[in-house]
Amino acid sequence: QVQLVESGGGLVQAGGSLRLSCAASGRTFSTYAMAWFRQALGKGREFVAGINWSGGTTTYTDSVKGRFAISRDNAKNTVYLQMNSLKPEDTARYYCAGRRNYITYDPHEYDSWGQGTQVTVSS
Repeated sequence: QVQLVESGGGLVQAGGSLRLSCAASGRTFSTYAMAWFRQALGKGREFVAGINWSGGTTTYTDSVKGRFAISRDNAKNTVYLQMNSLKPEDTARYYCAGRRNYITYDPHEYDSWGQGTQVTVSS
């Protein structure tokens, strides 16, 4: 497992941007697939974006395609989520997660989680 700490959340108006960061500790970060999930109040945890160990493969849920971008810097043990053109429906707590091998959409298959960071988009 790796230890994960998210930052960068906040309150933003619709149409605005935020950049989330997830700092990882542990020597195995560069071997991990990483993902961002979100959980809105009263709803389940939803896959948002994922990136493989090298950064060469990324995947997104349909509702954020073209607006969000996931990236990673293995030298800094950090994964990012750039969020543009934010909408009120993007309001949620955003979690960083990691697992060995490949990206999956199922949160139960991730063994490392951060504490989350709140993103609130006002209309």
